[in-house]
Amino acid sequence: MTWKDIAPVPTAQEFIDIILSRTQRRLPTQISRIRAFYTRKVKFTQETCSEKFGAIVSSFPILTDQHPFHRDLMNILYDADHFKVALGQVSTAKHLIETISRDYVRLLKYSQSLYQCKQLKRAALGRMATLIKRLKDPLAYLDQVRQHLARLPDINPTTRTLLVAGFPNVGKSSFVSSVTRADTPVEPYAFTTKSLFVGHLDYKYLRYQVIDTPGILDHPLEEMNTIEMQSVTALAHLRAAICFFIDISEQCGYSLKAQINLFKSIKPLFANKMVFVVLNKMDVKKFEELEPEMQAELNNLVKSGDVELLRASCATQEGVQDVKNHVCERLLAERVSQKLKAGTGSSGNMGSRLTEVMARIHVAQPMGGVTRETFVPEAIKNMKKYDKNDPERRRLARDEEFENGGAGVFNVDLKRDYLLANPEWKYDKIPEIYDGKNVYDYVDPDIDAKLAALEEEEERLEKEGFYKSDSDVGDESEEEILQKAELIREKHKLIRNEAKMRKSLKNRAMIPRKSLKKSFSQLEDHLDQLGVDTQEIDLRGRAAVRETRGRSVGARSRTGTVDPDAMDVDNAPSARDRLRSQSRPRDRSVMATNRREDGVTDELVRTKVERQAKLAQRKMNRMARQGEADRHIGATMPKHLFSGKRTIGKTSSR
Repeated sequence: MTWKDIAPVPTAQEFIDIILSRTQRRLPTQISRIRAFYTRKVKFTQETCSEKFGAIVSSFPILTDQHPFHRDLMNILYDADHFKVALGQVSTAKHLIETISRDYVRLLKYSQSLYQCKQLKRAALGRMATLIKRLKDPLAYLDQVRQHLARLPDINPTTRTLLVAGFPNVGKSSFVSSVTRADTPVEPYAFTTKSLFVGHLDYKYLRYQVIDTPGILDHPLEEMNTIEMQSVTALAHLRAAICFFIDISEQCGYSLKAQINLFKSIKPLFANKMVFVVLNKMDVKKFEELEPEMQAELNNLVKSGDVELLRASCATQEGVQDVKNHVCERLLAERVSQKLKAGTGSSGNMGSRLTEVMARIHVAQPMGGVTRETFVPEAIKNMKKYDKNDPERRRLARDEEFENGGAGVFNVDLKRDYLLANPEWKYDKIPEIYDGKNVYDYVDPDIDAKLAALEEEEERLEKEGFYKSDSDVGDESEEEILQKAELIREKHKLIRNEAKMRKSLKNRAMIPRKSLKKSFSQLEDHLDQLGVDTQEIDLRGRAAVRETRGRSVGARSRTGTVDPDAMDVDNAPSARDRLRSQSRPRDRSVMATNRREDGVTDELVRTKVERQAKLAQRKMNRMARQGEADRHIGATMPKHLFSGKRTIGKTSSR
């Protein structure tokens, strides 16, 4: 059973908080999208409720599918009718919420305004919340059942089981604590055990479970309380060996006669089970010290042959292990015989199960009827058990070490027992040993002469140029190639650093590459590095500059004075500058205004103005705006994600 895995059941208010908190989203504007928005809210709430209520109903066990023992145990502890009603109310609420969702989704489909959509949504969620609030008591009850189910012991009804029963305070828990690892409460008063406790023990490499049941009093079944009914349920439904404990010393507070009467009253529950009557507390009072009438009563219990009488004392542990071993042995033999007899027919013939098992068993015998005895070497027969006090004992390496000063002073010779082809090989310097030989045994005797001949041949081939390749015959030496490779690597590093510097924003706007202004000298240097002859390009560019500047310096050329920088290609005006000069007024006397100096009285004021300008520009630089007039706002809802027909699947990316 996996009852410990049942998830916690939230309360009604927690359900409402969880569900409604997940429906908060931003409101759209168009009426069609408003309808879809509120429809999704209602559907999402309904799906969440259905999922959680369905998980609750499916996680709890179905009583009709449980073993009779678990079914009756749950009926005693939780009242099966109350349990079914609580689960039924949760399931009914799930179906009602689904109906409400369908009705209001149909109404939302034809709503005409934002107010109408919002009111329908509030009505739908309100009705669902009302249904959830009505489940306050069933949810609280189911959570208590879940917590109690998690605390119940894990009892397997089909495994090998020892069931301990009897009056309160007769020593049941003491026996379970003695033979298992269970931590059962042991106290000197009655009704210490109020529920079922399970312990496990191992016998002949098999695991047995031992169940400690609460005490039972001798009164009718209908008058028993919940604690006693747990024991009755275990006795009735578990296929186990029953150990009925009797306190013959009567220290439990109940007479021996009452204990025998209890055994007789619940004996119908022992049908088809192995029963053992354990006389406990033998250290206080022996069986022979009882009155003859009581001895006769106890002997009458075992006359039928279905009951065995055992003796033990849990206080002194006398006979406890004997009781455990005897009960486990009998239970194991009984289970094996029941499995073999499982296929026995009504005619009395052995069933198919036993026939199949016997057909697979084959005992091999020697040919000719010869009996072959077990062979044991004489050395093994004559070997005596090692005893360090025996003067004739066989000497060990430990004895030799102790006689010569002990550990750290004398080391035992571990190579003495090596089994090699030649005993002289035991103490060779080379320790690698393989098939009685070490590495040195595989060395060729003529290896030195062969190695010298091979080295002479290599030197001769190297002098003749046998190992030289075509790349070694080139004009460039290896040092020149390495220097060029180092220059190439440095150039690559500079290019990468320049790229990083260009990409870093550094509190300024990012300017596109095509808008950057570059001088002709930079172009010329770049082409020179690439190996392109720039002489013709330089001459052609200077001729174009002459033609461009011819008209602008006409007045000065008449006086014979020409600006020497007029022929500088780097300072040539661009097309944008030419257009700007053409658009300016022809009156040279009107000077262009200087925005940096207009309205500024002194250098201190200019410094403050520049600082304020930088602070104002910082936000636009951080957002990569081109200037104060750049008011572009990127699309928050790209069209390719929110338009067109969408099928099942995600549309977060294309």
